[in-house]
Amino acid sequence: MNTESPRWFTSSHSGNGGQCMEVAVNLAAAHGTVPVRDSKHPDGPVLHLPARAFADFVGGVKDGGLGAR
Repeated sequence: MNTESPRWFTSSHSGNGGQCMEVAVNLAAAHGTVPVRDSKHPDGPVLHLPARAFADFVGGVKDGGLGAR
């Protein structure tokens, strides 16, 4: 398995409203980062988030700790 190339995906919870992000979690174990990009601009900039920070973010979303204001 090649973990050097990001395998991008968009959440199945994303609507088709054009405000989606894509992530490539396949790099988390090997590189300790989770690349994130704007799905509308796949050739644009990529944020490389620390895997632990991304996991904490996802956990916060799931448990409602990041509620809308």
